[in-house]
Amino acid sequence: MKRCVVFIIALLVLCGGCASKPDNVPYEPDSPAPTAHEGVFTSDHGTMTFNGDGESVELNLDGELAALTGLPEGKSEGTYAFLSGELPPGGSVPVRYDAAHELRISVNGQSAVITVGIAARDGSGASVGVGVVTAEKIPLLFLEDDKSFDITFLKED
Repeated sequence: MKRCVVFIIALLVLCGGCASKPDNVPYEPDSPAPTAHEGVFTSDHGTMTFNGDGESVELNLDGELAALTGLPEGKSEGTYAFLSGELPPGGSVPVRYDAAHELRISVNGQSAVITVGIAARDGSGASVGVGVVTAEKIPLLFLEDDKSFDITFLKED
């Protein structure tokens, strides 16, 4: 029985080492940070274009998303940072995107902190935080009338 258990564990470890993981999914502490977003990310409510420097973003938001975030409608340029979410004692701090709970976007002195997450289909809950933002998607999470919904930006090829 012990040999069987040892064999199964060894087999699982061996097989786990053979699989390739996409861009630190799931997030592993002390691993190299993923590269900054680069390129155009599109949703039904606009685009976000990243130049790869980890700081600047060009937005083109429709009226609905602009109203939800408090950011300007149409084209604008600004800065962004992924944040940890509320941590005692000082609040949110900048983190790598694969560990983020929030996204802060600043445009012309206006700043919005938006939760990143994926809403349940029925809106009753959501998955927030670690591993939600990837190199290919940035899901923004909102709460309206006690229902969660997300607007997901996907990287264009």
